[in-house]
Amino acid sequence: MARATLIPMLLQLLLVPLRFAVCDDLYHRYKKEERVNLWVNKVGPYANPQETYPYYSLPYCHPEDGHKTDEADPNASISEVLSGHSLRLSGHHLYFAKDEKLTTECKVTLDAAAAQKFSDAVRNQWFYQMYLDDLPVWGMVGEEVPDEKDAYVYTKRKLTIAYNEDRIVEVNMTSEGLAIVGEGKDLTFATAIEWKKSEKEFGRRFDRYLDDEFFRHQIHWFSIFNSFMMVIFLCGLVALILIRTLKRDFSKYSRDIDEEMDSLNASNPSALSEDAGWKQVHGDVFRAPQFPAFLSALVGTGWQLFVIVAFVILFAVAGPIHGSVYEERGEVVAVSIVAYVLSSVVAGYSSGRFYRIYAAKATSSAGWQGAMGLTLALLPTIVFFIMSVLNAIAIGYGTANVIPFGVIARVTAIWIFLSIPLTIVGTLLGRHAGRRAAFPCRVNSIPRPIPDAPWYGCPAYLIPLSGLLPFGSIFIELYYVLTSLWNYKFYHVYGFMLGVYAIMCVVVSMTSIIATYFCLNAENHGWQWTAYASGASMSVYVFLYATYYFIWKTQMHGLLQTTFYFGYSTLISLSLGLLCGTLGHYASNKFVRSIFQSVKVD
Repeated sequence: MARATLIPMLLQLLLVPLRFAVCDDLYHRYKKEERVNLWVNKVGPYANPQETYPYYSLPYCHPEDGHKTDEADPNASISEVLSGHSLRLSGHHLYFAKDEKLTTECKVTLDAAAAQKFSDAVRNQWFYQMYLDDLPVWGMVGEEVPDEKDAYVYTKRKLTIAYNEDRIVEVNMTSEGLAIVGEGKDLTFATAIEWKKSEKEFGRRFDRYLDDEFFRHQIHWFSIFNSFMMVIFLCGLVALILIRTLKRDFSKYSRDIDEEMDSLNASNPSALSEDAGWKQVHGDVFRAPQFPAFLSALVGTGWQLFVIVAFVILFAVAGPIHGSVYEERGEVVAVSIVAYVLSSVVAGYSSGRFYRIYAAKATSSAGWQGAMGLTLALLPTIVFFIMSVLNAIAIGYGTANVIPFGVIARVTAIWIFLSIPLTIVGTLLGRHAGRRAAFPCRVNSIPRPIPDAPWYGCPAYLIPLSGLLPFGSIFIELYYVLTSLWNYKFYHVYGFMLGVYAIMCVVVSMTSIIATYFCLNAENHGWQWTAYASGASMSVYVFLYATYYFIWKTQMHGLLQTTFYFGYSTLISLSLGLLCGTLGHYASNKFVRSIFQSVKVD
């Protein structure tokens, strides 16, 4: 496939130890009878996508050509290892455009342990995966014959490879030669190679792996239209609040001073009685929120995640320019790491600016260092804790998803030597920018008591209700994403994802503004945490939907797969919560500043 140029360049400049999967066939061009590498990757039960083991954990034999099956590929990149790939050279004798008849590669005599491994693999419907010229190939280990208790293993494979001039464009594999599994049985493994000329373009060789019928189904288009209509509805609702309700409030609150003075002269004190509503909290609405350092870290991390997601989606949408991301093993992970490092400046800037604006004068001078430290550690701590638990379980089971210590050390070095300095620089820039910010209203020295509010002004009701509409705008797309993650499909409709991402941002912003308005109308000046939680509440519904998907849409089972599924679901939900909470807070902050800038305060 065509290699991307932008990402390798960034990786060389920024992340020297981070690189894409590189094989001897880097440029995918071959000469007549040049050797072509066949890589074996992993094996595992079909129902459990994350329960995968190295290919040679099963007692397969291999041609005696000197390669070692117990050593990892030295060219494996960080992103490839983090994606759970464990490539080994198969040792098969493949030469470009040269047919090979069915040749015996090796023989193995099964002892009791080897026979049991094969038998368990067949009964649990294990599959194996190989790569040839970066094209994946799958096959089943064996099968059970109906009405028989014995397990049978496929011992013969035929690879049919299509090529266009000097490039491989298609690989197919058929399995046959069922052999019974049992102690003392001899298994003879053989492979045949057939080459065929093809007119298929090299750039379209991955199209056969893409399930367009599934991803471009009518319901997918309908979900986009439905979400778009929801955006129009919410924008109209917010416009109604701004144009009608607030306009009426402005008229009521901005009475002519002469009329008030006439009321005073007439000794009518009731005319000056305060009206209930959002204007009554003008002296407290810009007060520093509780736990300002923590909220600063949440805001900074949320903006960082916003940039990461937007960067990855836009990079994927630009696939026709640099190469589709699904064609490269671990490319999405690599792009995410690059985006994380570069966006560290954004995290530090947003956190430092927020803390400088709201909390610099309310706490000690050392407070901003604490906010910066929380920003540095928040997201890495969440990821490290979840991945440590999953890695410990993977080590216990001996799966291919184990992250080696060397990879952990390199990722840690990237965080220490790149992410941390950029976050510190961003924090200093944010503090400098925050000095010029000013509030529309003066903050009172004594906080105003928060009165009891009706249910529709209570954060306990506003927060969970605010998450329903944003979740409703993405849950169809969430189904497609989960299916891609857990059901062996290549997600490739990133244009849909970009549209849904934009819709989600708008819906979260609108619902948070509405929740903030009801909160302020109940004279609750603690709107900042309410706004953040209103946006973040969508993550709870995402996790609940992931639980529903696990129970009703998959056949996953076992401690290992269950832990991996809910570990990744927790990470996705928390990340969405941080991102959407930040969007909700940002929109609400703009809304609050807008309405209080337009009010005359006596």
